Amino acid sequence: MNFFASAFVIISVANAFNNAPHRMQKIIRTSLSMNLEGSDSQSRREVFGKVAGAVFLSSSVFSTSGQNAWAVPTEETQRVTTRMGGLMEVYKDVNRGWTINCPSGWNKFEGEVGAYDVKWQDLVDPTANIKVSSNPVKSTTTSIDALGEIGPLGESLAEKRNAKLIRSEERLTDSILFYTFEFAISDGTHQLLSLSVNKGRVWSLDASSKESKWGKSKELYYNVIRSFTPKLV
Repeated sequence: MNFFASAFVIISVANAFNNAPHRMQKIIRTSLSMNLEGSDSQSRREVFGKVAGAVFLSSSVFSTSGQNAWAVPTEETQRVTTRMGGLMEVYKDVNRGWTINCPSGWNKFEGEVGAYDVKWQDLVDPTANIKVSSNPVKSTTTSIDALGEIGPLGESLAEKRNAKLIRSEERLTDSILFYTFEFAISDGTHQLLSLSVNKGRVWSLDASSKESKWGKSKELYYNVIRSFTPKLV
């Protein structure tokens, strides 16, 4: 490769690198540093070629008008409809327009201003509860990804809760993007939080239990979370 060709590649890679997402830049820096250490000149050219390919790929795939296209699922995930042999029952809020499979036999409470729209609470253990709440958003906000990428958002929410982020997932159901987070909070609470945007509102579904009882509650709670949709179905 002559001087001008080499210079063109270096400049092009630099531009693509600058357009890549921050986390991808970090990965590329680490990879380049690890692979170049102790390499001879020929090996370094090979490493540079591989990294250059990764940079161009990250720039073209991950960057679209300042947003990360990879963060939004394109395949639909069906809404969970199981009733777990009678442990869950269908509930439809006709006035606000949403549907959920809630735990059967739990106490149901109607809205507490600023706290929730509807809450279900276990008869035996009041610390086990599920809350649905909503707040208006700007008309230009049509998806939960307006809050940012799911990873950084989850870490931020965990920090505010003094909690550990166990996992996060995103899914597209009924053409609505959902962010779901699982937290282990320092006060001994285990929480699932699902966020979505529809009909000019941001919807929050919060399912909490004691950490000591999470193992028995996990399947029920995840089915509740994945059954919720901010529309009548």
